Amino acid sequence: MITKTIQITEVTVDELADKVADKLLFKIEDYLKELSKSKNDELLTRQEVAEYLRISLVTIHSWNKHGILNPIRMGNRILYKKQDILDVLEEQSINKKR
Repeated sequence: MITKTIQITEVTVDELADKVADKLLFKIEDYLKELSKSKNDELLTRQEVAEYLRISLVTIHSWNKHGILNPIRMGNRILYKKQDILDVLEEQSINKKR
């Protein structure tokens, strides 16, 4: 069995606690970023996109035709990346502010 010895000198308990808290916070932020990315890689059906954006299927068809949305075809199914939907929302939000 391998054991490691860690020797801490001239560090107060508060300094050590701060360093541990900073490192832990950094790790948690990384984990949350990765979790967020994996959720946004999710694929949605046309119906799910319509419900999410609160628009009709006709509007989705129109947006496909005009290149606003980029569908992914899997056999006879049409799917959309959730990240693409979020990007469209963000772009629309930016355009409204102008």
